[in-house]
Amino acid sequence: MSSAIILSTLNARYMHTAFGLRYLYANMGALQEQSKILEFTIHELPLNIVERLLAEQPKIIGFSVYIWNVKEVSQTVALLKQIAPDVIIIVGGPEVSYEPDVPDVAELADFVISGVGEVSFPNLCQQLLDGKQPKIKFIDGEALPLEQLTLPYDFYSDEDIQHRLIYVEASRGCPFKCEFCLSALDKTATAFALDPFLMEMEKLLKRGVRNFKFIDRTFNLKISTSIAILDFFLERMTDDLYLHFEVVPDNLPDRLKAVLQRFPANSLQFEIGVQTFDSDIQALINRKQNNDKTKANLTWLREHTGAHLHTDLIFGLPSDTLENFAHSFDQLIALKPHEIQLGILKRLRGAPLNRHNESYQLRYNPEPPYNILTTRDIDFTSMQRVNRFARYWDMIGNSGRFSNTLPLILADQPFKRFMQLSDTLYERADSTWKIALKRLFELLYTILTDDFELSADTVKHHLSLDYSRAKIKGVPSYELTVETHKIKKQGTPNKRQLMHS
Repeated sequence: MSSAIILSTLNARYMHTAFGLRYLYANMGALQEQSKILEFTIHELPLNIVERLLAEQPKIIGFSVYIWNVKEVSQTVALLKQIAPDVIIIVGGPEVSYEPDVPDVAELADFVISGVGEVSFPNLCQQLLDGKQPKIKFIDGEALPLEQLTLPYDFYSDEDIQHRLIYVEASRGCPFKCEFCLSALDKTATAFALDPFLMEMEKLLKRGVRNFKFIDRTFNLKISTSIAILDFFLERMTDDLYLHFEVVPDNLPDRLKAVLQRFPANSLQFEIGVQTFDSDIQALINRKQNNDKTKANLTWLREHTGAHLHTDLIFGLPSDTLENFAHSFDQLIALKPHEIQLGILKRLRGAPLNRHNESYQLRYNPEPPYNILTTRDIDFTSMQRVNRFARYWDMIGNSGRFSNTLPLILADQPFKRFMQLSDTLYERADSTWKIALKRLFELLYTILTDDFELSADTVKHHLSLDYSRAKIKGVPSYELTVETHKIKKQGTPNKRQLMHS
């Protein structure tokens, strides 16, 4: 069965769902019967994607374009224009919403919708199906009051619920003006009506959803609403219920704390954007953050709740230096969050931060994801070192696999010592990818004993605790005696040899 209108995007991974497409589909009105959602991933071949799209015999295809998929969507659209030039291509999403600062895919497409699309996209589709060709290519998205939107939650499929992340939102927008974020362009945050929203959450729970990822920028902005939502889930708590929220780090009043303490361990995850503790950088980029309250709240959450704390730092902000970043990292380490996501600044089209590009010599990669390469205060070599630091930190610090060994590495100079580890690990492994876990343990042993000059017995003890928790097959080389090495070398054929015996 053909579909006149295809709503599509390329997700970063299969487990992700395109929440925006479901909003569009929910609000297609009379055109919904002629519409269909088709999702892909950036790892699929564009030719195969095109084949599946054209199998629906569409007249219109709409793509959501983001920083993480713009390259792959561009390739897909270029192929569509070669193979089926009569199919009308409409693109939308943050990557194409700030004309004239738009990528090449905006030129390839027939129409571009900037901003929200729940009204403008179906209206445009209706005009095109009626044979009315709009005179302008770039169309401003029309925003409806939230109470007039049809909510999208019914359009998560059973497969989505079984295998993929389920995104929900209790509010839209953000009142803060942090210049590195596109939410700085929002006028304020607006909440969805609470009762209808909670009715939708009840339906999702009954369908089996147990992992809710809230995409609100500031979940704890309006405390009474936050508490109402948390109370709703507390009353329905099960062993497998898991809630993810993005929270403002310096806004944690006592009445919210009282509710958070009631949640069982491992049922909450908080994404907490610290970004930097440098007050001069905060002022420069218009970030309002009380650092003392942020630290006190992170400490309280760690000590008095079972919530998983995922914190964020950004390297490469205007006037940032390696020393500034090291200081922020060391302060955050002292607060003991479960994870520290080390982000490298990226150029977002339309973000107010771009006003600093010349004065601070912010030079970005021209290819997505447009990561910062150099600044007035950070040279390319330092940027590369921090990129590797971030990758190794994910493998060692954030993974949770080295909880016993990590304190040995960090000691009383976390950033300095982990940077030393990172530099040496790269020198020895010549890679930041595809390092087998057993090999990583062996490399850490060598570096900690040779370069950090730690006692072999001490290092073995800590590594052995982590190794046993990781349940890795085989024995690491540092645990083998000389005799064992000889026996293995001289007398054990490998699998390929055994096939010929």
